[in-house]
Amino acid sequence: MVTVGTRDSAIFHNGDAGAAIPFVIHSQSLHLPREPYLQREMSSDRDEDDEDEGSATVELAAIMTATSTPVTPGPSSPPLEQPKPSDFVPPTRPSSTPFPNAQQGQTDIRCLTCHPDCPSTDDCMVSSPVSAPEFVEQSPVLTLAQLPAEIHECILDHLFGYRVSTTSPSSLNIPSVNARSWSTALRHSRRKELSNLAFVSPLWRDLIQQRLYRHIKLKATVHCGNDVMEFFVRHPHLRSYVKHIEIWFPVFQPKFHSTIPGDTSLALPTVSPEGIASATYALPTDNSTLDEVFYLVSMQFPEARVMTLEGGERKKAPRVKFNLPAPSWVTRDLPKISSIRTLIVKGQWNIIRQAKDWEVISRALPNLEEWHGTYAKPKSKSYLSMASTLENLDSKLTSLNLCLECDYRREMTCPPYYNKVCEQLHWCEKLAKAASHLEHLSYTGRVCHGFFDVLARHSNPRTTRLKTIDLTVKNCCRQNAQWNESGSGITDMHFIAAFEQLVLGGIRALERLKSVELLRIRYVDLDSPIPPLNPYFMVRDGWCSGVWSDEIVAEINRVRPDLHFEEMVESFGEVGYSKEGRLVISPDFPKSRVLSLKLANYAMLSGGITIV
Repeated sequence: MVTVGTRDSAIFHNGDAGAAIPFVIHSQSLHLPREPYLQREMSSDRDEDDEDEGSATVELAAIMTATSTPVTPGPSSPPLEQPKPSDFVPPTRPSSTPFPNAQQGQTDIRCLTCHPDCPSTDDCMVSSPVSAPEFVEQSPVLTLAQLPAEIHECILDHLFGYRVSTTSPSSLNIPSVNARSWSTALRHSRRKELSNLAFVSPLWRDLIQQRLYRHIKLKATVHCGNDVMEFFVRHPHLRSYVKHIEIWFPVFQPKFHSTIPGDTSLALPTVSPEGIASATYALPTDNSTLDEVFYLVSMQFPEARVMTLEGGERKKAPRVKFNLPAPSWVTRDLPKISSIRTLIVKGQWNIIRQAKDWEVISRALPNLEEWHGTYAKPKSKSYLSMASTLENLDSKLTSLNLCLECDYRREMTCPPYYNKVCEQLHWCEKLAKAASHLEHLSYTGRVCHGFFDVLARHSNPRTTRLKTIDLTVKNCCRQNAQWNESGSGITDMHFIAAFEQLVLGGIRALERLKSVELLRIRYVDLDSPIPPLNPYFMVRDGWCSGVWSDEIVAEINRVRPDLHFEEMVESFGEVGYSKEGRLVISPDFPKSRVLSLKLANYAMLSGGITIV
């Protein structure tokens, strides 16, 4: 055994008494030349005395004797680490691997609880023994304010709901947007938690305020009008956010019972188990005129595109005044509002009762393109007043949505109020003449095949603009019909026959209405025993669906040979009879919309139906 110095920083030193590390030299594992060892031993013993010299000579002779026999050297030990060739190419990842590129993981384990600039590297950062790859600079993480505007819009649309554009042509599509959907299309919740989102960032403040004030609803009273004027004068930046302004005129006003002179506090009605007692109401006395409403909109809301006027409904409801009382020879027009493109009138009878009323409103809206009119209750005056109004319809209008009867219930016979209309005029002719100048027509009420006959005669195939026709049939008007033959419903074969004639009239009109892309005729009965059997007919995107017969199929092949039915089914389902003799049907159609309804099968329903 030979004592050799320790290795420190790749330099050998003579070992001290306390620091030397002894180890055995093996010829196979450590190959050191012998001559340096002999010279080092001889030089270290020259100054010793004779006794030390003799012992050293004996020891050296013993060593020489033990190692004098030559030994065949063994194989050299393999290197500790095989160097990789520089042209090594890693194998390609298989195509089935979900991530085509291998991700280099982070080799430094950092403390997540300390600051990145923590000075205590021993406690807060531990380096991995694996050699870390060259650091690649990564892009900094984006903050909320740095996200694109589209991302902010998507987040807020998820919270507030989808918004319908007031200027996009897609919003003018009659089947998707009607008078009902416009009333709620742009309104958003004013809940406190959503309003508080405006404090998130300056960008969100503007985006949320745009949604909160996009559709506002005001009460058409003098007091409310003054409050609105004062509010937007103090906050002028909010005026441009208003796109849809809705104004409703009260038709009731509770009476004030003042016990003390000058006291205008409202006395609440007494509530009893039988109901509300001592609740008295009177006609409103503080309502604004239409002139004041138009002045408010024109002055405060320059970016408004949609305006809703709600006249209300009650028995003997008061008519909305257009102007303040003035001498009879003084005529004043309403203030003009150039920004309005869509006008929605609810309870239209209280606002427009004659053609002159519509002319005054139309002159005040020079850029009006779309008109939605809805009547709360069906009456003969609604048909008669609209008939005179449609004769003077402006050519600037491109879309008309008219709802004269919206109860959606079948009737046993034609009501007397419509008989009064038939005695004075044929309503379908007036509607058809007005529709010949439109692009989109949506109508709910009474109609017959005469509508399409007149529409085809007054339409020029080269210049017609009509693209969509959407009819919701309350009943089909029939001339010289008996009282028991003028009802509606899927069990009334007289109505089914009139509905077939209406569909045939629409198909024949397509021969001249070359630009019509959508034709829908439907009957809605909320009391129907089988709602999927409510008859309808629709032409859209080159396909037909709904009711069919041999005559309808032959007329389609003649007028537009490129149209085809999506499906043609011969029956409604399994048909049988009960013990009482009533018809029993087991429908085989799915819960989704029925694509095929053969008109001849409705004859089985005329005696009554039992659904199983």
